[in-house]
Amino acid sequence: MSSGGEVVVALDVGGTGMKCALVRPDGATVHTERHATGAGRGPAAVVDTVLDVAEGLAGKARADGLTPVACGIAVPGVVDEARGVAVWSANVGFRDVPLRELARTRLGLPTALGHDVRVGGLAEARLGAGRDADHVLFVAIGTGIAAAHVVDGSAATGAHGAAGEIGHILVRPDGPRCGCGRPGCLEALASAAAIGRRYAELAGTPATAADVAGRAAAGEALAGRIWRDAIEALADGLATGQALFDVQTVVLGGGLAQAGDRLLDPLRVALRQRLTFHREPRLVAAALGDEAGCLGAALLALDTLEKESR
Repeated sequence: MSSGGEVVVALDVGGTGMKCALVRPDGATVHTERHATGAGRGPAAVVDTVLDVAEGLAGKARADGLTPVACGIAVPGVVDEARGVAVWSANVGFRDVPLRELARTRLGLPTALGHDVRVGGLAEARLGAGRDADHVLFVAIGTGIAAAHVVDGSAATGAHGAAGEIGHILVRPDGPRCGCGRPGCLEALASAAAIGRRYAELAGTPATAADVAGRAAAGEALAGRIWRDAIEALADGLATGQALFDVQTVVLGGGLAQAGDRLLDPLRVALRQRLTFHREPRLVAAALGDEAGCLGAALLALDTLEKESR
């Protein structure tokens, strides 16, 4: 497809805010916006906001002499990409919302609906830190932990739209209880939220994962222990991921990845210690930041457009 004046309407919907953009087929962003999700108003109101914002972006494109050719929307939770349905999301309250068809009807454009982490992984694999590898595992570490396995530029969705839930690998059977209800999940030990929560419980003072990383680097014993425990758990989870997927590159994104070498250097060592005959993957930080969701949503929409034109 020629990049000409064509753009994709792209939205990355989160529990608090929506990142929105007009993206050219070559991955260049020509316009960005941010809007509040307003999840507290209920899922119906969120759907209305998503559709209104998407329609407004399409109108902005036309006003600027551009031609919107497709729409891509990324949402959190469980997503049935084949049917275009937001099956369930705790963050925004979606339950069996046919968002793809609603957007297609409102905008009159071919539309794709994707999972926020999977489209982020798609963008990192094709445009970002994993672009030189055919097999990429993108792991987003923030409030929770989730992953996307991208092979030859396509992210696996799974039979039920729930592929990539690496945060719910069991790493410590006697560990803290996860939000899913089971004790010892990777997410309950190594997510940014879990690191901050554990420090607060033991130190009696609130802290973020960034605070813990900084205090660990400064030599504080408690912070150092919590940070090391999280890295050990994360290495266990990644070793399992490598045994399952045998990727060339693991891309770490999300808030925790902002710790940079404080995370990556000890994590590389810990992961290497856990591997026997498995090839060690290249472990790198994500390159696209919070643009990944919109870029990935646009790529997914372009893929859908290409399939529909065959």
